[in-house]
This record gives sequence, C-alpha cells and structure tokens, in this order.
Amino acid sequence: MINKPIGVFDSGIGGLTVAGEIMELLPGENIVYFGDTARVPYGPKSPEVVTQFAYEGLRFLLSQDVKIIVIACNTVSATCLDRLCVSSPVPVIGVIEPGARAAMSATENQVVGVIGTERTIKSRAYEKAIHALNEQINIHSKACPLFVPLVEEGWLENEATFYTAKTYLDPLKKQGIDTLVLACTHYPLLKPILGQVMGKDVRLVDSARETAKEVQRILFDKNLKRQDDSPARYRYFVSDNSEKFIQVGEGFLKKPIDPISVIDPQK
Repeated sequence: MINKPIGVFDSGIGGLTVAGEIMELLPGENIVYFGDTARVPYGPKSPEVVTQFAYEGLRFLLSQDVKIIVIACNTVSATCLDRLCVSSPVPVIGVIEPGARAAMSATENQVVGVIGTERTIKSRAYEKAIHALNEQINIHSKACPLFVPLVEEGWLENEATFYTAKTYLDPLKKQGIDTLVLACTHYPLLKPILGQVMGKDVRLVDSARETAKEVQRILFDKNLKRQDDSPARYRYFVSDNSEKFIQVGEGFLKKPIDPISVIDPQK
C-alpha cells in the first residue's frame, strides 16, 4: 500500500499546479495524473454532469491502484467532494478547505476576493469555508469563465489574456481587497498577468501548496509514505489533445511529461 501512487484528478491541465507542489514537497512519491481535457471546462456544466465526470475520473484513478486521490479541480470539489469521499475506498481530498485556510492567513484587512468558474462561484463553497474559519472576513466573488480556455490554449501571458483579466478583476480592485483567492487550479498559471493587473499590494493565494501539505499530513498520519528508494515515477493520462497538454504542462512543470496516454474515462 505505501508504495502505491498518489492519484491527481483535474478537468484539464490546471491540476498540474497541485501535482507540481506535491512533487516538490514529497519528491519520493509516485503520481498518476488524469486530466479530462476532452470535456474541459467543467465550470459551465450542471452539477449532475460535473458529478458524472467526477465519478468517472475517480473510477479511473482507482483502477490505477492509487493510495490517495487529490481532486485538484475546484469545480468538482465544490460540487460533489463529499459523495466522492463516501464512494472511495482510499482517502479523497479536495482543494477548497486548504485554499480557505491560506486565504484566512494571508489577508490583513479582512477583505478577500475569490475568482473561479461559474459552478464554483455559484456554490459559494469558498465563502462558506472561509467564514467557517473567520466569519468577519468580507468576501467578494467573481466568476471568470474565460480563464480556463485561455490556459488550456496556452495563452498565459498575451495581450488578449491581459485585457480579459483586467475586465474581470477591475471591479474586485475597487472593493479594496488585499487578497485574491485563485479558486481554480488553472488560474495559478496566469499569476504573472493576474499580479500585473491586481498590483503588488494584493496577495494571490492558490490552494496548491496547502493541498500538498494536506496530502503530506494524511500520508504521515496513515503511515502511507513511500519507502522505496527508487526514483519517483510520474504517469500522465488525458482524454484528448495530449500534444497541447505536453506543450503547456512541460513549460509549467519544467520537466518532461512522459509517459502520457490518451484514455476514455467513460469505459
């Protein structure tokens, strides 16, 4: 059991932000990553469809004999994390509670912005999680549905992305936020532009590092840390367009994405 891999599931390429933090914090652990690139983005889809896709991703990772599953997709975490936890024989963790903790620690003026997919923002999941920690924090939320397609296309730092970010974020700047929660694991890939738009006085918070710490804690508590001294192995699976995934993903991770396989999660 201890030498089995960590499973990471996302709607596309964004979950690599979480996988990358796990690689850094737990360099000895094997990882199996599945990005559902054929059906990204999840944000505009109904809760029923998101839940169906999430169960298919869960089943696939369980077929890979993983010891823990990280739902690196905020939309899935906000929609059906509890049901996935009940359905899984191995621990399942999401990204919302770690992100909420990071936001609470980061804010000084108690005014926090949250940006995410339409489904995540409508769920008010971050608002609930942050207020469970500190109900005095004032939260302003904004759905930014174009960010995920821009990241999947690899448009991380061009003019179109800058003006899209400015259109979305200017209203939040006017609210006086000092912390911006990137409530989608795709969004950290846009940090250079988001930071440029928001300015140096606004902290950008994502859940990736905190989620990796949560994985580390669970592996320690359950005595699941890998004991094998051989180099860690990373395997990647997508449901479509592996070439684009490799191009953008290798640029972000700064390491080869190999091997990679295209699979049908419905089978």
